[in-house]
Amino acid sequence: MRRIQNLKGFTLVELLVAILVFSLLAIAGYRGLQSVLDTRNHLDVETQKYQELGQFFSRLEGQLAQASRRPAHLRDGREQSAFVGFASEASGLQDAQVLFTRGGGVDAAGGWVAPQRVGYRLRNHAVELLRWEHLDQAPNAEPKVDVVLQGVRQFELRYLSLLMVWEKQWAGSSINVPLPKAVEVSLLLDSGEKVKRVMDLP
Repeated sequence: MRRIQNLKGFTLVELLVAILVFSLLAIAGYRGLQSVLDTRNHLDVETQKYQELGQFFSRLEGQLAQASRRPAHLRDGREQSAFVGFASEASGLQDAQVLFTRGGGVDAAGGWVAPQRVGYRLRNHAVELLRWEHLDQAPNAEPKVDVVLQGVRQFELRYLSLLMVWEKQWAGSSINVPLPKAVEVSLLLDSGEKVKRVMDLP
């Protein structure tokens, strides 16, 4: 007589428990992976932000280092001092918070770059660079405007006088106003971070 062998398998309860365990492990793994991806995306955003800040400060510092004492002529024929600066976007000549003459020289390609009138201002949470093709502007001259830094809530400037006093504006009726010794740039980013940099002038 053949003996019947009892085969023991998983019960329904055991299968349900196993499925539940695997489901929990899968959810935990997904959340862990999502957390890693979120962290990576955040780091990418922060890295890009500080790269853009570095490029902005490098550009501005390089242009200020080339500041010239050569005055400019406005569209209406009036002469303007070589360096004019205000504290914030609430005031400014030609819609710029700071205006100055950048001296000419030889560029990286070996070509000659003529002196140029440049300015900076804050518009719609972005710092803009204004460039006039000629120092002595024609009646219909308009600056070329480029956004050089986005995500900025405040853009404030101070100017160091020859007496080592920080001034909120740098302007005067005389075209012979000297250049400030330094410019302090303060940024308040949309993310709430504050960044400050002091740049020397020649």
